[in-house]
Amino acid sequence: MDWQYIREKWKPIAEGLFGKQKSPRYERPHYALRPVEYILERLVNIPELDWRHYAFSREPLNGKFTPSQRLDWMRKSLECGRDYARRMASEFGSDDPEVIARKLGLKVSYPQYPEKTDRVLFAEFVMPDRVNIFMDAVRRAEKLLQRHAVRRLLGEKLNLSKVILSHEIFHHVEDKYSSEIFTRTEKVRLWSLGPLHNDSGIFALGEIAAMSFAKELNHLPYSPYILDVFLMYDYSAEEAGGLYEEIMELSGLKP
Repeated sequence: MDWQYIREKWKPIAEGLFGKQKSPRYERPHYALRPVEYILERLVNIPELDWRHYAFSREPLNGKFTPSQRLDWMRKSLECGRDYARRMASEFGSDDPEVIARKLGLKVSYPQYPEKTDRVLFAEFVMPDRVNIFMDAVRRAEKLLQRHAVRRLLGEKLNLSKVILSHEIFHHVEDKYSSEIFTRTEKVRLWSLGPLHNDSGIFALGEIAAMSFAKELNHLPYSPYILDVFLMYDYSAEEAGGLYEEIMELSGLKP
């Protein structure tokens, strides 16, 4: 999974067709700086179903869906993630993500940084059987976890690398059970013309289920979606704050 949420912003346009013209220049947006504790305290209290607004905002086909479809798919994807987490834990006799990864035959590496990319990347699943957890992001976040208030909000036993690994394991599980798993079998019809039609998978379903899978294996009382903000915070508190504002507004809440 590419957990990169430094978003592209619109570039400014000329002042007008007949007015004074100026050269387009990118201006980086500015967001309020908030303590990480303030942000986390609000994110951990967002109900799990309400994360659908954020989850589907990353879906390329989102504009084609109705609110009732998003809610239904959110419920089913969350259930899918929980079910497969329990299935893996039962099959392998452990809910430890490292044990499950090993028994699934995954090759897990923990490099400091990703290679050949200028993106902020937390982890990636490389088909068919490789997972990379980038430790620069983990270690930055672990520094924040040393704060008492942060630890209280996220849990004394939180292991960031295991939560991230759990998410990536699910993407392997999706491939392994692609013929039956909901996140792959569910399709949306884009168009039809007589006997011809075009059906597409829905990217967001796999991401939602992967978060649910990670939540179940790691016994989290909140959605792992909060890590999108938390893992970004030490790189840029301002960018993390911008993402926090977006999540809150999508959820109908005041930042």
